[in-house]
This record gives sequence, C-alpha cells and structure tokens, in this order.
Amino acid sequence: MRRYRWWISAGALLFVAVLAAVLVLTWGPGTPPVRRQGPPGTGPLTIVSLGDSTISGEGAGDYTPDTNGANGDWCHRSPHAEVFQTDVPGIEAKVNLACSGATSAQVGLGDVKQYTEPSQAEQLASLVKTHRVAVVVVAVGANDDPHFSQLVNECFQSWFITDHAPCSDTIKATWQDRIDAMVPKVVSALRDVRQVLARAGYETEDYQLVLQSYAAPIGPDIAAALQNLNGCPFRSEDLVWVRDKGVRALSDGLARAAGETGARFLDLSRAGDGHEACSGGADPAKEWFSRLTLQLHDLSDADRAPHALQESFHPNAAGHAQIGRCLTEFLATPLPSSACLVGADGNLHATPTLTAS
Repeated sequence: MRRYRWWISAGALLFVAVLAAVLVLTWGPGTPPVRRQGPPGTGPLTIVSLGDSTISGEGAGDYTPDTNGANGDWCHRSPHAEVFQTDVPGIEAKVNLACSGATSAQVGLGDVKQYTEPSQAEQLASLVKTHRVAVVVVAVGANDDPHFSQLVNECFQSWFITDHAPCSDTIKATWQDRIDAMVPKVVSALRDVRQVLARAGYETEDYQLVLQSYAAPIGPDIAAALQNLNGCPFRSEDLVWVRDKGVRALSDGLARAAGETGARFLDLSRAGDGHEACSGGADPAKEWFSRLTLQLHDLSDADRAPHALQESFHPNAAGHAQIGRCLTEFLATPLPSSACLVGADGNLHATPTLTAS
C-alpha cells in the first residue's frame, strides 16, 4: 500500500522539480503536470474524526457546552478525545465531528440525525471548503445491528437479576449474524465519506481513510469487590466473553468492511487488556475506561436524567491519550493494518498485523 506523506523533505521536493523539468524537455509542453502533493483546496492540513461515542470523547469529560445537552445535543465531544491526542507531522488542525450514539447511517450521507445533528459526511463536505483534509479516522458500527451498549445493559441485568442466565449465553447465539448485518452498513458509510471527498476534487492518494475497531471496556481481571454497583456489575463469565469473544468478533467484521472500501484498519480489540474498567482495583488511575458512572446532579433535571449513565464504560481521558498515541504511530507507517497493543513501556503501540488486507 502506498505510503502517504505531506511533509516531504526539501530534497525530495527539489527532486520532483528537476524531474518535471526533464519531462517537459523530453516530451514537450503537452506533458501532464506532476501530481500535486497532498489534498487540494486551501486552508490548514487537517485530521478529522467521525463516528460514535468511542471516538467522540464520551467518558473523557469536559464536554463542549454545545454537545452536553444544549438544545438536545448529547454528542458529548471532549477536548480530550482521541483525535486531539494525535501528533502527526504537518497536521495543523484537528476536528472532531463524531457523536455519541451515532450509527453508520448518521455517519454516511442522508437525512439521518443523531441528537439533533445532521449527517457527519455532510458536515465533512462543509469542512473541506475551508480545510485540506489529510486524514479521516472513523469508528462506527457498534450502534448498528450489534447494539453494543444494549449488550452491556443486558449483561448488567444478568448480574442484577440472579436467576437470569449469563447474558453471553443468549447474545452469542446471534452475535455473528448481527456483525454480518453490520458490515455492509459500515461499508456504505465509508463509501459516502470517499464520495464527499471525491466531489471536492480529492483523489484517494490525497488522504488517508482509517477505520478503527473497539476496545473491550471491561474484562475478567477485576477484584470481586468491584463486581457490583461500586464499579463493574457484571458476571465473571460475561466479562470473559465480552473481552475474548464479543469484541474480537466485532473487530473481525470491521476489518472486512475496511478491506471492502480500501480503508486502512486499526484493530483496538486488545488495546484495553489490563487497563479495563475496574482492573485498577483501589487505583482507578491505572484504568483507561470509565467505570459505572452516575451523574447524580442530572437526576434532578428531567431532560438530563436519561443521560445520567451515558459516560459509563467508555475510554476515559487516559484511554483516549493512549489510542491517540497508537493512531499517530499507525499513520506514520505504510501498513494497511495494525493492532494497538500494550508495549514493554506500558503504552499502546501500533503493531503490524495481518487482520486486514
């Protein structure tokens, strides 16, 4: 796969100029111009994030006032979100268009709103009028047929109602079917993103399109004292299934969607290993995901009360910083896919993988 770079050295630029002169002398003034470097248009070179809560910043706190319930907008965009934690050479602007709860349909083109906000692809179309978009990173799919947040809720109910069977017993029977139904919806959203950029004069070489998967926010390596309303109210067998089966099968499905659209793929399915919610025991600072979180002050407001638990089990500010670090490393490589894995230094690093082609 071609390696994309817009921060070419002066020596490389000189080489291109000399080559262009040679072509004109050899083939005459009718020779096609040398291919431009980077996105067309004017404005700052920009990285953009699209998708749902896992990339909007849900769980990271300090949400922008316009997305923290104002006029019904609960997209919960945070200044700590992953896109703002990247450090890509040459990038001058970072823009977060993701919205908590978004589906593939709301990321793509069409009249589908999420928390009052229009299509994210349409918002991207407006952005490219004033920005040169070099990277688009997308995290979407979990709110389609998999209904991942509903899965977490079902597992909570399984813990709360002791005579219920483990949630994984019922979910796993249809999990792969749900993922298979999700894949074409994610593919459609990614193609819409490409269509928006093509309409603006972009060619595929002008930008990087990255689809990332999801990390398991919970896992079995937690103290029994926290398997309750103090942190992570889930059965042990369900925690094992979510981390080792559910999230990894979801990631495999998203890898297929990336492959069908020529997008690069960043596998986060093991990114949270050892740092899930409640894994830090008495020291939650070691965790990269929020525990069960209840905003008590929201319960006194009828409009805010339904969102009092919205932040639970999402990457926290530390988690977004780690994922942003891994994404930065991935963007600096020519690899079609990588996995974010914890290295010897305790941080996430982009590790080559054969998950996607």
